Amino acid sequence: MDNDFTNTRVKFRHLQCFLAVTQLGSVQRAADSLSITQPAVSKTIGELESILGVRLFERGRRGAVPTREGRLFAPHASACVASLREGVDMLLRERGDMPGSVAIGILPTVAPVLLSPALTSFRQQWPAVSLSVWTDSNALLLEKLKAGDVDLVVGRLSEPDAMHGLSFEQIYREPLAVVVRREHPLTLETPLTPALLARFVIVVPPFGTLIRQSAESVLTAFGAHALTALVETLSVSLGRSLAMNNDAVWFVPAGAVEQDIALGLLAALPMPFAGTDEPIGLIRRNDAARTPVEETLVDALREAGRSRAGSK
Repeated sequence: MDNDFTNTRVKFRHLQCFLAVTQLGSVQRAADSLSITQPAVSKTIGELESILGVRLFERGRRGAVPTREGRLFAPHASACVASLREGVDMLLRERGDMPGSVAIGILPTVAPVLLSPALTSFRQQWPAVSLSVWTDSNALLLEKLKAGDVDLVVGRLSEPDAMHGLSFEQIYREPLAVVVRREHPLTLETPLTPALLARFVIVVPPFGTLIRQSAESVLTAFGAHALTALVETLSVSLGRSLAMNNDAVWFVPAGAVEQDIALGLLAALPMPFAGTDEPIGLIRRNDAARTPVEETLVDALREAGRSRAGSK
């Protein structure tokens, strides 16, 4: 049998569609991520299967699941695409058209405390490389990672289905804090009671996030089972504004407010926090090639995480 690669029948679009379907588990979602039609993706996958002489996906009610052959092919396809992109980027950098870049997804409550020290270390080795930063919920960041929109994610370990094809490396644990402005009425109350807490707006992470589960655990342990007037947000700037200007009680990862507490702008309330700290880690695609730039950033993030863990 002739080697189809020598005949250049396998195109970049074939590999791009194959990897999108592999990561997203759906032809329709792959089409959406590539901004093309579903029939176009199906046709491209069919062409690739014909060229390779194997079936790459089993299609059914569960979506598109890679076959054994598809799983074997995936890391090589990913390495090929990543190598091609890196080569193109290198040529552009040599011409001065492109300085190079790496894209990272990171939780908005983690970014202020982890990314700043990591960036200082990273830029010592790669001063001309741009860093594209996406902040969003953990679930949406994982979707971006699977779609190839970001190279890595700093986030929380999710459910097994959401982590399919991904690896998680814990770098530190982040405790939860409940904070108010420095001269908030609750800072003068001893002891705190659920009735007192219910007099104020409560700011919590959105329902369905792991950090929201931690907040619910604190409220349950405190005896506040049915609080109303909740504001759900992951925005650090909004949470800070509501705490400072609206007497809100803000449930937030401790790292996001440690500087405000140190400066005396916010104060932590004494609440039952047992078992509410969450593991924060590096999340990467198993089939993605590692570039020197990305590895440098990963090492910088690891060191920043170790520093945080050692300071507690």
